[in-house]
Amino acid sequence: MTSFATNLWESIFTPGPTPTLLIATNVTFAALQIVLACLLFATWSIHFVILSALCGGLWVSINWFAAELKVHQIQEEEKARRAKEAAPAPATSEDSETEVEAATSTASLTKQESIAEAVSHVVEPIQPVGELKHRVVDETPSLGAKSSVSTEDEWEKVSENENDKDK
Repeated sequence: MTSFATNLWESIFTPGPTPTLLIATNVTFAALQIVLACLLFATWSIHFVILSALCGGLWVSINWFAAELKVHQIQEEEKARRAKEAAPAPATSEDSETEVEAATSTASLTKQESIAEAVSHVVEPIQPVGELKHRVVDETPSLGAKSSVSTEDEWEKVSENENDKDK
């Protein structure tokens, strides 16, 4: 039991789902389901049925996610193993360039040029359409600086223009 607790503590700090962590998770969810079932039989409340369904869904989804992570990890290890086996022997001279390296550098250069062209077409300066008009500010000692035209007057002008359009 002590080794399980030690392994559980260490698995918390290990990335990915470890077997010890998955066992602890499954035992915890099973215990929660038992408690919810006991509470259901003791109270006959629909709330415990709903909580049990939520708990079961979470339990299944955690186990599914852990299985998917394991499959992905196996695939990544297989890719790394294949890449290691298929890696070409290093060239004897640093100045020599293989066809693959030349094609890769040409493709990356072409990609960089197309990105630069796309960015230059997207970012263009906007020409000013009209002039900015500044409002005249009246100075009143009691209220401080105030615009000569209030917002209410502007809204009245807008509503009058809309009424004229409707007629």
